[in-house]
Amino acid sequence: MFIDEAKIHVAAGAGGNGCIAFRREKYVPRGGPSGGDGGRGGSIYLASSGDLNTLLKFRYVHEFRAERGSHGEGSNRHGRGGEDLTIEVAVGTAVFEDATRELLFDFSAPAQTFLVARGGRGGRGNARFATSVRQAPRKAEPGAPGEEFTLRLELKLLADVGLVGFPNVGKSTLISRLSAAHPRIADYPFTTLEPCLGVVAVDENHSFVMADIPGLVEGAHQGKGLGDRFLKHIERTRLLLHLVDAAEGSPTDPAKDYFTVRGELEEFSPEVAAKPSLVVASRVDARGDGARLERLRDFCRERGQPLYEISGATGEGIEALKHAAWAALETLPRARPPAEAEEIERSKKP
Repeated sequence: MFIDEAKIHVAAGAGGNGCIAFRREKYVPRGGPSGGDGGRGGSIYLASSGDLNTLLKFRYVHEFRAERGSHGEGSNRHGRGGEDLTIEVAVGTAVFEDATRELLFDFSAPAQTFLVARGGRGGRGNARFATSVRQAPRKAEPGAPGEEFTLRLELKLLADVGLVGFPNVGKSTLISRLSAAHPRIADYPFTTLEPCLGVVAVDENHSFVMADIPGLVEGAHQGKGLGDRFLKHIERTRLLLHLVDAAEGSPTDPAKDYFTVRGELEEFSPEVAAKPSLVVASRVDARGDGARLERLRDFCRERGQPLYEISGATGEGIEALKHAAWAALETLPRARPPAEAEEIERSKKP
């Protein structure tokens, strides 16, 4: 089951209370105050893991609490600090504070760590308050509470190439021919109900990741069909492959199909719509008299845009499209690689 959104509540541990105590031992005539400090509360970290590809673990578990610190004791014994809690999330997870909708952190690589809730400071015991004029203080501090937040997690798949187009246009067949992915393929619309990733091998040393996104229909930005909730998964892609059905029998003009999908992308995000794209005529094996395919060729010629003609059934044009996509990716800037392990703290201080 693919889960790409979740809401969780995190609460760091409170600090332990400081202790009020005095030494009263037989051979220590002036023992004085001996109350120890409370231990600090445990903090909560989020860490990205390459072994996860969904937020399914948060579907039933929403509350996460770190251990509180132990209280201080006599004889200057400090309380034990609470254990920190680390919560693993999938690479590609964006973390938002639910109340303010502020983006706190975006996990773009494995082994990144983010301090999301800081544990409370332990209170000072009365030994800390002894001075030359106040040698027997009866004062200690309570432990400070830990930070507590409600977070919204949003998973956006990390892919180089995203497939967009109408339902049943051949996107799943294409990714199954180019990679080892096995999406559901059938002859009815909305076969793909969740995004699918596949690794496409160009040669022995080069490959790229392709994402198959559930099909769009006119009005998707208003919730029609499957809506546009999956389009966030192509926000991180560098290149779009826009598939247009070339098979005969479609009642609409291919140019209209193209602009309909482009319009839905614009409604979702102008930045996504502005991404570089290749136009792909799919299902050319079923083109019939070729009239629809010829209209699509004329449309692309008018726009000065190359058209890649493919058939997922026969394999026609698949290799040419793969190498064209790789050539386009080579000209596009790559995301800046983050450090292998990075620990970033919240800007908010307790």
